[in-house]
Amino acid sequence: MRILVGGKHIEIHGPADITKESTDAIVNAANSSLLGGGGVDGAIHRAGGPAILEECRAIVSKIGRLAAGNAVITTGGNLAAKHVIHTVGPVFRDGNHRENEILASCHYESIRVADEHGLTSLSFPAISTGAYGYPVYEAAPVALASTAEALTNAKHVTHCRFILFDVATVRAFERAAQKLSSTNSSPLIPSFQIDPDSEKASS
Repeated sequence: MRILVGGKHIEIHGPADITKESTDAIVNAANSSLLGGGGVDGAIHRAGGPAILEECRAIVSKIGRLAAGNAVITTGGNLAAKHVIHTVGPVFRDGNHRENEILASCHYESIRVADEHGLTSLSFPAISTGAYGYPVYEAAPVALASTAEALTNAKHVTHCRFILFDVATVRAFERAAQKLSSTNSSPLIPSFQIDPDSEKASS
């Protein structure tokens, strides 16, 4: 599925492996230590090799642990993507407003960092929906709306992809996109709409 946002676009793909993406950067759902872990985080470190961990250690030595909702950038190492943007999502407890804000900030900050480095494209996983327990049907609309809003303000980034691990996650993101497109109630996202050609291709 392809979503049009003011001349820029968001794509939803899956089931797929984010480590295979060739966008300028891929986003890592990291933990605050930046030292690798399970899920997407571990897969990116394994595929990218030791150069990513080396740069992560250098960042931690300067700033300490990365706070939830923030983002930093490293090399992509052996990945097809030249960069990895590491962001720490919220641990889901009760779906309070603060958790939504942190998840949205992960997407804002990732795009801001990419934009500061002159990148034009990046790929996101479904942040916090694995071990951190965020229900995907709640995470998807937050992820899509915040990405669309950040894209409207970006100078360089024009293309974001959500690379999703399984069919259930893909369907949750597609349903959220359909709902956002039909309501389109946010003044911050003036033209969130589904590309009809992408709908035909997936049917």
